[in-house]
Amino acid sequence: MKKVVLSVALAGGVFLAPQVADAALGDQTLREGMNHGDVTELQDWLRSEGHFTFHTSTGYFGSITRQAVRDFQRDAGISADGIAGPQTFNAMGVNGGSSSSGSTVSSGSGDWITFNGTLRSGSRGASVSALQDALNSLGYSAGNQGIFGPATESAVRSFQRDSGIGVDGIAGPQTYSALNNETVVKSGSTGNSSSGSATTGSSTVENIISTAKSLEGTPYVWGGTSPSGFDCSGFLQYSFAQHGKSIPRTVASIHDAATSVSNPQRGDIVFFETYTSGPSHAGIYLGNGKFIHAGSSTGVTIADVDSSYWGPRYLGAGRL
Repeated sequence: MKKVVLSVALAGGVFLAPQVADAALGDQTLREGMNHGDVTELQDWLRSEGHFTFHTSTGYFGSITRQAVRDFQRDAGISADGIAGPQTFNAMGVNGGSSSSGSTVSSGSGDWITFNGTLRSGSRGASVSALQDALNSLGYSAGNQGIFGPATESAVRSFQRDSGIGVDGIAGPQTYSALNNETVVKSGSTGNSSSGSATTGSSTVENIISTAKSLEGTPYVWGGTSPSGFDCSGFLQYSFAQHGKSIPRTVASIHDAATSVSNPQRGDIVFFETYTSGPSHAGIYLGNGKFIHAGSSTGVTIADVDSSYWGPRYLGAGRL
């Protein structure tokens, strides 16, 4: 594994999570049958987390490695398909060298925060102190010694439970996203501007967007509903489902279920007319004219609503 450099700050009421530099693992999806140096790094990482134990790192992705990946995925509360792709690397706190910025969330005040890495029981240093300060400012008793001990883990669990996200006591991307949102709400942001979220005072929208962005690069598969491949509505359904939101399976049904909005906000659904009359394609609006979607020729990617292709096909936006 590459050297990890952590840096955190609390500035303007926004919590910046640990940064990971020089990460190579994560720049390609790893699956059974592959033989690559990245597989060796994956095996080393899995062993450090208590998986792939009693085995030597060979660089070959066989059935034992697949089972270790599935075990980690189950523990992380994500889809256990045995494939190390964007969602798995996101849960690991790893981003590949092909991405310069990693996952992002909006602070609601025009700032964008890049986050990678995780903090858990036993972690120490300034990053833990910043996490503790953020939790303490929200009324959770996390301590302030720079040591991730029982009090900090209990505070993280309480915060996760109150935020409606997975409760594991580990501060990872989903927790950072919720912390960013809660810090902004606490400081008085209403979220009513175009850079705000569709759900004021809730971290759900930002968590959905975080999950959606973690799946960038996933290939397009007709009828696909998992991180091994998505079609456009399968991608939406999966991203929402990871945060307890059930939405219809087809674009037309999603359109019918959504409340029409004239000015989309982050987390709203934008609809397009492509191969047939009426809504036949959709994505999640990110703000600033951008949306993320599963395109038939691109896979999961970010695009411009007003581009030469999508602009003429834009039908409108809806809120679920």
